[in-house]
Amino acid sequence: MALWYGYAGNLVPLAGPEIIGVARFWSGPELWFDLYFALSVAIFAGFWMTFAPHPWAIWSILGSALILFTSYFQVQVSVAINEWRRPFYDLIQKALTPATKGSVSAEEFFAGILTFFGIATVFIVVAVLTRFFTSHYVFRWRTAMNEYYVANWPRLRTIEGASQRVQEDTMRFATILENLGVSLINAVLTLIAFLPVLLALSSYVTELPLVGAIPYPLVIAAVTWSVFGTGLLALIGIRLPGIEFHNQRVEAAYRKELVLGEESAGRADPPTLAMLFANVRRNYFWLYLNYMYFNVGRYVYLQTDIIFPYFLLVPTFVAGAITLGIMQQILGAFQEVRHSFQYLVTSWSTIVDLISVQKRLQSFEATLHGDPLPSIETEPEPQSLT
Repeated sequence: MALWYGYAGNLVPLAGPEIIGVARFWSGPELWFDLYFALSVAIFAGFWMTFAPHPWAIWSILGSALILFTSYFQVQVSVAINEWRRPFYDLIQKALTPATKGSVSAEEFFAGILTFFGIATVFIVVAVLTRFFTSHYVFRWRTAMNEYYVANWPRLRTIEGASQRVQEDTMRFATILENLGVSLINAVLTLIAFLPVLLALSSYVTELPLVGAIPYPLVIAAVTWSVFGTGLLALIGIRLPGIEFHNQRVEAAYRKELVLGEESAGRADPPTLAMLFANVRRNYFWLYLNYMYFNVGRYVYLQTDIIFPYFLLVPTFVAGAITLGIMQQILGAFQEVRHSFQYLVTSWSTIVDLISVQKRLQSFEATLHGDPLPSIETEPEPQSLT
């Protein structure tokens, strides 16, 4: 991907006039990229499978490559829709402007709507098939982890909550990491695709509120706003991974005692269960408290984020420097770039969950490699509301 966008893509002949619609996906540059990607994957997979063979190589390498390609394709769908916005909304403005009233036919509107449906249909087909494949991909990942841990079960069984870690945490780890990985790939590819678009559209924006005229105003505003949000939420949510880990630990202790009570009448007596559930209750209340102020920051930021691009365009609106179509194209491109930079903002809760699962599986890895257990395994649960 880096080689294509940095060098090889520049060697491909341009497609000519901008193609708006589904035909974009089989235009010359797109077909050249498809061929380049297939050859690159074949060379990489052949080399890796020859010199470092592994039973899961096909799913690991070729499966990951397919998910990477579909992520790229879905970004191209977003680009195609953003290009469709400009002529379609300009058509609306032309139809609603008194001076040009009656100059737009219904057939032109229907043609624009059908163009959108063509792009959307391609997206739906690819998205559904990708989701089906990804489900199998994640389960194979879980299977590989499950087989590895089960083969070493005699050494792992003494770790607190070992059964849950093998049965549940492996699936959660694979699912969460796949979702985060695909989201990260989409964010990077979206930036690559839309930053040039936003740079070009910045020529229509003469100045920004408060700061006035600056170079590349839309790009600078998107980056600054996104970095601010990411830093804010990372700061106020820094304690959540550890609390989530302790939550899993107290839940496992409570569940284990209940399971032992099914086998022996001497276990799971009411005082013991009351004590263990009190630990569960205390940790959940501490988690709720931390999520409360985290959500205050998140919701304030995300609600402000909705109106932020309109705030930036106020001087441009007042100057009458853009049409409705250009405005929609700017809003679309700005949103894509902003959301890409806000990867941590939108994914932070999921990242917290992943870190807690990773900490639990890390104890397995430490045991298998003869390393001391992570310090968090022996830390007491935080004291909080009762």
